[in-house]
Amino acid sequence: MSMSSMMALGQFIFGLDSLAYQQLQRQQDWRHPSNSRVGARPARQFVGPGEDSITLTGVHAPEFRGSRRVLDDLRAMADAGKAYALVSGTGDVLGAWVIDGVQESASYFTAQGVARRVEFTLTLKRVDDHLAEPDGGAQGGSDPWWDDDDDFWQWWLL
Repeated sequence: MSMSSMMALGQFIFGLDSLAYQQLQRQQDWRHPSNSRVGARPARQFVGPGEDSITLTGVHAPEFRGSRRVLDDLRAMADAGKAYALVSGTGDVLGAWVIDGVQESASYFTAQGVARRVEFTLTLKRVDDHLAEPDGGAQGGSDPWWDDDDDFWQWWLL
């Protein structure tokens, strides 16, 4: 990632030149189901991690920086239903994530109806790391090995 990159979700780079977020919220849960007991508090047992979600919020001004299509690009990634690696701007790998929701609110329109200000909220949910797209969401072109779901690394063995 370049120096101006805040974060990358697969091949999508968050930054001042594309889509910058002003706030990042992360909510993590752990599962401790309970069983009722007579005369005592419920017994609890740790069974593993629960939901892990990240919410990015910000304001996008396409006339100032970036493209009007950045939110459409994120919607296309979400439409694919795939998981993507999330990497911080400092290079920390945060695991595999899916796009759970994209919300936008447009205002300050031009005479042609084009928004000058777009507030957005992007919600990501963590999934098991092995589900991340090995190519980061980039298209593999016409090479049939890129479309093979059996084993991404199979081409290396040829």
